[in-house]
Amino acid sequence: MSKLNIDYFIRCVGTLERAFKLLNEQPEDGDLYDIYRAACVKEFEIILEQTGKLLKKCLKPYFSSPKQVDQLTFKDTFRFAAKHGLISLKDSERWLDYRDNRNSTAHDYGAGFADDTLALLPQFILDAYQISNVIQNQP
Repeated sequence: MSKLNIDYFIRCVGTLERAFKLLNEQPEDGDLYDIYRAACVKEFEIILEQTGKLLKKCLKPYFSSPKQVDQLTFKDTFRFAAKHGLISLKDSERWLDYRDNRNSTAHDYGAGFADDTLALLPQFILDAYQISNVIQNQP
C-alpha cells in the first residue's frame, strides 16, 4: 500500500488552528468573530469526516476485503482502529465523543452548536495533528 496523501487534511487542521487563534483575538460581538467561528465549525466538520475516511484506508490491510472496510460506520472505524493499535482506546473514545457532540447538537446550527464545538477545539486540534502522524506512519 502506498502512503496516503494527507496534504488536504493537514491543511484543514492548520486552517482550523489559525481560525481558532484569530477567533480568540476578536470581540464576541464583532463580524470577524462570526466569520472565524463559522470557519472553525466548518473545518471541525471537514476534519471529523476526513479522519474517518483516512482511518478506513489505514484499516484495509486488517480485513479480508476492502468492501468490508467501506461498510464500517464511523463508530466502528474508530473501534477497529483502536483494536488494531492504530490509536489508543482513549483516543478512539474522544473521537467518538466529538462525533456525538456534532450529532447531538446538529439540529441547532446556531450559536449553541458553534459554542459547543468551540469548547472542543483545543483538544480536537491536538488530536487531529496526532492522528495525522498515525496516518502518515502507516506502511
